Amino acid sequence: MSELPEVESLARFLGERFVGRVVERVYLVSVHALKTYDPPLTALEGQSFEGVERHGKFLDLGVGGLRLVMHLGRAGWVRWRDRLPEAPPRPGRGPLALRVRLGAPDDGAGFEVTEAGSQKHLAVYVVRDVLEVPGVARLGPDPLSEEFTVEAFGRLLAGESRQIKGVLRDQSVLAGIGNAYSDEILHTARMSPFKLAAKLSEEEVARIHEAIGTTLREAVERSRGLALKDLKAEKRSGLRVHGRKGEPCPVCGDTIREVSFSDASMQYCPHCQTGGKVLADRRMSRLLK
Repeated sequence: MSELPEVESLARFLGERFVGRVVERVYLVSVHALKTYDPPLTALEGQSFEGVERHGKFLDLGVGGLRLVMHLGRAGWVRWRDRLPEAPPRPGRGPLALRVRLGAPDDGAGFEVTEAGSQKHLAVYVVRDVLEVPGVARLGPDPLSEEFTVEAFGRLLAGESRQIKGVLRDQSVLAGIGNAYSDEILHTARMSPFKLAAKLSEEEVARIHEAIGTTLREAVERSRGLALKDLKAEKRSGLRVHGRKGEPCPVCGDTIREVSFSDASMQYCPHCQTGGKVLADRRMSRLLK
């Protein structure tokens, strides 16, 4: 799934290429992806791109006073093409979900939104105000904003009875962190993913807060200037523990372990994060404190 660093890089890439350009045609290929009907997608045609923003994992394109908002889900992506096919796309079972074609003087250029796999989570909205998108309206603070201080983070965690791994992934608490970067953040902070958030000491809260900023900013910087087609590969190569089950920890050399759940998995280093204890790899395992 695309998380904050990848969506931030997408926003910067598209912002550099789109602002001032005109939408000629918008083709909806995957009907299930469109979550709104008023205004229609066709209302974007003939309008100019005004800017691109990011809200957590949501990509927000300003087009002629409207907002084209996208959440890429687990397997969605945006692909820039200097020359789109002349023929309109046909609905089918392929990955193409949306195509946006630019007009003069950029005839033929544009972007496509795709989604791989059988599980469809891509969501596209056309709204007048970005807060009309329910997922955006529910977002917590952005962890890269100046307002996200260690004191503010401590207030968010106060009274939280959940494990810190789940809290970091909750978009209503913090916007933009998912499964991969929560693993990375907790590894950097040397913290068990299963420690209760409300029981963290001030020093532990400060460690996690620092790890959030360091991990996300480094990921954004690594992506700077890369072509869209290279962003996913960069993410995978930059991860230290997530997706690296069985490999040596780059900090201590211990073997990275995994806990699998029904629809996801997480990775951690026992030596760095859980005092050498290894979690049983089953959904209902007793969690470490």
